[in-house]
Amino acid sequence: MATDRLSITFAALADPTRRAILARVAQGEATVLELAEPFKLKLPTVSKHLKVLRRAGLVRQGRQAQWRPCRIEAAPLKDVADWVERYRENWEERIGQLDDYLQELKGREERK
Repeated sequence: MATDRLSITFAALADPTRRAILARVAQGEATVLELAEPFKLKLPTVSKHLKVLRRAGLVRQGRQAQWRPCRIEAAPLKDVADWVERYRENWEERIGQLDDYLQELKGREERK
């Protein structure tokens, strides 16, 4: 069974280290060595995280001489944002209902 792109993206974003790596490459290109440093991770471990991010289409690695700088690819993040946006109206409506209910409870308490 093939996994859909959105599921692959969410799976990649599920790990806090991968989210931190993505945040770093969002600031500009970085090498694997630069990405490993703040985490005190070994290079093979960072490479495994990058493989997941590349599979999700979130990161692309170039080639400059012996360096393989990583950069962000934002298109999958737009897909996530579009998916979440479909539920925003529902969340806002429910929060509004909760606020109305809390105001009603507060009014009852004040009348006692």
